[in-house]
Amino acid sequence: MNIIIKTKNLTKQYGHILAVDHIDLEVFEGEIFGLLDPNGAGKTTTISMLTGQTKPTFGEAWIAGYDIIHESIKAKESIGVVPEVSNVYDEMSAWENLIFSAELYDVPRSERSKRAIELLKFFGLYERKEDKVANFSKGMKRRLTIATALIHKPKVIFLDEPTTGLDVQSSRMIRNLLKQLNKTGVTIFLTTHYIEEAD
Repeated sequence: MNIIIKTKNLTKQYGHILAVDHIDLEVFEGEIFGLLDPNGAGKTTTISMLTGQTKPTFGEAWIAGYDIIHESIKAKESIGVVPEVSNVYDEMSAWENLIFSAELYDVPRSERSKRAIELLKFFGLYERKEDKVANFSKGMKRRLTIATALIHKPKVIFLDEPTTGLDVQSSRMIRNLLKQLNKTGVTIFLTTHYIEEAD
């Protein structure tokens, strides 16, 4: 199996605060990898470095064989990112959010609608595709956020605390959807402070 995420001595320091301390890890293609740690332990900072949102103070990381510092554009083409707080636009519909995301990721115009329909159906949102996101529940917004991160068919999806603040039913649905997604070959890297979720 190929290594799709690799870090070597990955470190982030903010002044005197050591946020991430020399992490070495390898994640294999098609794996579900859970980074389990208590709140404030540096999980979000680790994802920020791996997705090119913040530069490491020291160390190296590669995504799909691309160096996240020196080949950041190529590395970013291979990933989808789901932040801890849903980042979809409330004033837009589910459909508009997906099409907008497809435009940002340079998905060919001829494929945008097809992919949007597939994702809306996969995440159980197709019947609500024309509704404004402001009227969605937290769980629905979370599912849409994941869908927008998948519109360009990334090899790896990073999820930061994907079920935080969700009710039990929504959390279970998201975990089941991630398992189904993984079966299609997408590598999943998630952070959590819930032991049962990591299990």
